[in-house]
Amino acid sequence: MSSLPPLSAIRVFEAAARLENFTAAAQELGMTQAAVSYQVKLLEERLGLSLFRRVGRKVALTDKGREIAPVLTRAFDLMRDGFTALTQDHSAVLTISCTNSFAHLWLAPRIGAFQMRHPHLAVRIQSNDAIVDLARDGVDLAIRGGKGEWPGLEAKLLTHSRLVPMCSPDWLARHSPIADAAALLALPRLSPEDSWWHDWLAAMGVEASDHDGPPAIALDSQVMEGRAAMAGQGIAILTHMFWRAEVEAGLLVEAVPSYVRDKASYWIVYPPHARNAPKIKAFRDWISAEFASEIAADPDGRYLPR
Repeated sequence: MSSLPPLSAIRVFEAAARLENFTAAAQELGMTQAAVSYQVKLLEERLGLSLFRRVGRKVALTDKGREIAPVLTRAFDLMRDGFTALTQDHSAVLTISCTNSFAHLWLAPRIGAFQMRHPHLAVRIQSNDAIVDLARDGVDLAIRGGKGEWPGLEAKLLTHSRLVPMCSPDWLARHSPIADAAALLALPRLSPEDSWWHDWLAAMGVEASDHDGPPAIALDSQVMEGRAAMAGQGIAILTHMFWRAEVEAGLLVEAVPSYVRDKASYWIVYPPHARNAPKIKAFRDWISAEFASEIAADPDGRYLPR
């Protein structure tokens, strides 16, 4: 035989053989007794031999039926065990995708609290500035910056954010007074071609090009830009909420007072079919509560804009 008989017929026969009762098999499989009888008949016709003997209203396995029945039961047991192990392994691991900046500056210092609350979950963080395909890359959920529009994914808003030019207090003291936002064009700005600089300057009414200002250091992550700013290397355009601890410790200050909201907000995204998965719900509830707590602790919107 070049191929297996239809799996639907095999499944019905296995249940009927194990229970030796078509009615009981129909109840287990959610079918009618007539449908069970039909599937068994199809299988017998496909094989060219009888698997059951009909004795009045009862059925009994033939010798051939008794020979194949335990083989199929073992096969279905192996499949059930395999899928059970697969779903158990999957439900015990939470894989999160986010940008390097979000991972290093916000999530890493806090994820231990989530882990302690859910000790049965193993948490894996994949930090990458590229947008990943959740299904292809085996990711359960992602934290993304944008407008909440990602086809095929459900998105829940976490927070808006502020863009702020920041530097070390010593650097600011050396370059003061800074009259206004336009004055920054003549000062060393870190990664001046960053689109955030364009957005912030435009919001402050300043027209500028990538070539305005002295030669500058170009860095490829907010983590490096913030560290360079603290080291007195220049002014970095940063997401204010990520540097709260450094601001409160006096390591960073605003170069020019401003209130400019980033065009992109932070969202938690996941496949719609997974919205009620326990591990997705647990993390969604936890991170939403974390941001709600931070917003409540920042009534003036100094770090997190309303």
